[in-house]
Amino acid sequence: MHRAVLATFALVLLGGCTPGGTAATGGGGGSSSLVTTISISLTQYAPTSTQYGTSGGYAPAVTTVPVGSHIRFVNNDSFAHTATAIPGATRFPSSSPFTISATTQHGTTLSGGFSAGALQPGQTSQLILVDKKGTYLFGCFYHYGAPMRAAIVAQ
Repeated sequence: MHRAVLATFALVLLGGCTPGGTAATGGGGGSSSLVTTISISLTQYAPTSTQYGTSGGYAPAVTTVPVGSHIRFVNNDSFAHTATAIPGATRFPSSSPFTISATTQHGTTLSGGFSAGALQPGQTSQLILVDKKGTYLFGCFYHYGAPMRAAIVAQ
């Protein structure tokens, strides 16, 4: 009986560790915060049209999330990528807006700007707080012209 209880408990715990999924995590005061994972792979996610221009390399191409939740990026490709904010943009710029600073991880809020830094294969970014409503465009320093870019819509 004791083993059966432990086995069931282990399955419940492992069920929340599904790669690429979302999970509710406990927050302060009994509230919970949703974490949405955006997958990065230039080889898996072909270019597609969005209202912001052509997107590719991230899935989903447009991610809609609630304010108060978090975003994280995971590199599911076999080479390095970044996920770097394009501040103030309403459409994807025609040429790369990034400098070498995009390869260094910085920022923990959508509205404050962010970069996941140079994420190596299998690596996961810092958590980024969805702190204000709006549309936030981002892309990859290395492969922006591929076109490796996407959008987050915070509601």
